[in-house]
Amino acid sequence: MNPLIPVMVVLLILCALLLNLLHGRDRTVKVLAVAVAIVLPVIPLLAGYGAHYFGGYAPLSENSAIASGLPDSVKSSYLYSFHPGITYLFGSAQRIFLFILSIVAFLAVLTSLNEVRKPSGVYAFLMFMGTAAVTAIVLTDDIFNLYVFFEIAALAQVGVILCSGVERSYETALKYMMIGGVAAPMLLLGVAILLALTGNVNISDIVFSMRSGLVNPGSPLFLLASSLILFGWLYGTGLPPFHTIKSAVYSRALPHGAALLQAFSVFTFTALALVILRMFYHMPLVRWAMVFFSLAGMVLGISMALMQTDLRRMIGFLAVGELGYIGIGLGLGTAASISAGLFQAVNEALITACIFLGFGTIFYMTGRSDPERIGGLIAYKPGLAGLVMLSGFIMAGVPPFNVFQSKLMLIQASIQAGFPELGVVMILLSIVTFMTFLRAFYSVYLRPEPEGMELESESVPRSTVFSLVVLILICTALGVAPWIATSQFTSLIQGLII
Repeated sequence: MNPLIPVMVVLLILCALLLNLLHGRDRTVKVLAVAVAIVLPVIPLLAGYGAHYFGGYAPLSENSAIASGLPDSVKSSYLYSFHPGITYLFGSAQRIFLFILSIVAFLAVLTSLNEVRKPSGVYAFLMFMGTAAVTAIVLTDDIFNLYVFFEIAALAQVGVILCSGVERSYETALKYMMIGGVAAPMLLLGVAILLALTGNVNISDIVFSMRSGLVNPGSPLFLLASSLILFGWLYGTGLPPFHTIKSAVYSRALPHGAALLQAFSVFTFTALALVILRMFYHMPLVRWAMVFFSLAGMVLGISMALMQTDLRRMIGFLAVGELGYIGIGLGLGTAASISAGLFQAVNEALITACIFLGFGTIFYMTGRSDPERIGGLIAYKPGLAGLVMLSGFIMAGVPPFNVFQSKLMLIQASIQAGFPELGVVMILLSIVTFMTFLRAFYSVYLRPEPEGMELESESVPRSTVFSLVVLILICTALGVAPWIATSQFTSLIQGLII
């Protein structure tokens, strides 16, 4: 067992608790938060691949001291590979997911500590606790453990909204909690049905029992369980019918908070979708439901973004719409589409964080998000305007950046799977995304400055500019050399489509 695997979660939880206790001690909060945030991306790079068994409860097949004395009847049975405790799995795919999540968390924490006048230990606690929860969701091989951290992540997101102090943030947080009070128990009910059918909550054991014929995977109860878990997936990630409330969540958070919340959504979306694929890959109806809701999320999110008059709400809808690309790749279920979907997930977390932070500088400078009351900002910060424009180009899929590569892979995969219509839709929606961004950029930066516009600050913290540069550089590197990411998904994909 590799001790660094649980450290990725435990360190974040301990840091979060300390930051909450130290609230009010500004310098200590700032130093501790930055120090831990710097360490975060390093741990996934140092950790070795493998499994971690909490409590040391490894399967008999991996305990040679006990296994040597067992009769052959036990060694040939299901019990020999049974997982008696909570298991975390760490492979190459988890490494790149957690590295990107840690990078976004580091930049979000760094930006938040420099954009606010007084560091908040409570706000930092929520950011780190949410990061810990999503990290656990990515690592866990236990579906009940996944549900527990799914709920923790949702509560952390509510807290980030409440701490933002943005107008109507309390109303949005309350709505999100009320919807979660219905959707999350449905996810738990799906977990309970799987436990009743298979006698286990370990995902690998559930998959083994289904593939080995120990349970009937064609049972109507399996279809019910898949539907309930799929519904929880829609709620946690913001696909229809939850796209409106999820976009409101992003728009009522501060820009650095929204950047991190979107990263939470992306990796929760991906991790839970992979769990659904592992358990229900044999049920084409489930995969087509993923494609349908993802396509609906793309169309509704991006088209509604086009109609928004508030910058934050526009970006929120764009963020929801872009998630659909990931779902289509995973739902199609081919090796090429899954690889493209996973690559899009990595890219989406990076570029959406960049967009939130970039347009967040407008709110920081003017205190407004209505483009009708803003204009001419390029005269104040032309370099910053260039970075924001570049980030919009990347999101829309302009070459040679990373999103262009992943969207091209998705289009090719949909054509290879026999659904060129999906490729056409993705191309058209990318064009609409580009048009939406250009309209917003023109209104804010290129249009003449309106009368009476006053700047609250003519300067932007260097940490914000640094964050934008780092994210754009990573996007450029993955665009020039996409195999850096795609080569990490091979073993995961092979395990899914066997």
